Amino acid sequence: MHRQDLLQLLQNYHPKDENERKMVLETQVFVQQNSLCFERSLPSGHVTASAWVISPDLQQVLLMHHKKLDRWFQPGGHCDGDPDVRRVALKETEEETGAFGQLVGNEIFDVDVHLIPANAKEAAHFHYDIRFLVVADPATKPAANAESKEVRWVSMSDVPYYNSSESILRMQRKILASV
Repeated sequence: MHRQDLLQLLQNYHPKDENERKMVLETQVFVQQNSLCFERSLPSGHVTASAWVISPDLQQVLLMHHKKLDRWFQPGGHCDGDPDVRRVALKETEEETGAFGQLVGNEIFDVDVHLIPANAKEAAHFHYDIRFLVVADPATKPAANAESKEVRWVSMSDVPYYNSSESILRMQRKILASV
């Protein structure tokens, strides 16, 4: 997989609302204009990959409490040069939660562009997050790593109590609409 593969995935993806449609277009332009789009060293931003990990019955989602950002999110992270965003999403899920999941299809589940605030190590920059739907067994106890304070299976209906950002609620709505 390389930039053309990601661009093809984005071309085939059908966003659910106008806001997400704009972010898909932003991501396409960013990837087309930046040959180093998968590299964390690109100062303006970079492609990241994450997973919305759900239980087989669609009633639970796996969330992690991110140490640096002190908020609950889906597992995911930097591509670090790997253009295979599916592989990155699964790898990050395993590393950050201990969960071994399976992709639900090969297509994109969600796209989000968000600003990462400046910190002591880097200037503010954008993450162009490519998200995949992953199913995992909630009977397997999740395990936090150095990047997370805690990892927990959460009832799908309780997601807004953990993170009420539009980015997270959009993914929740997509699952609830399919139930």
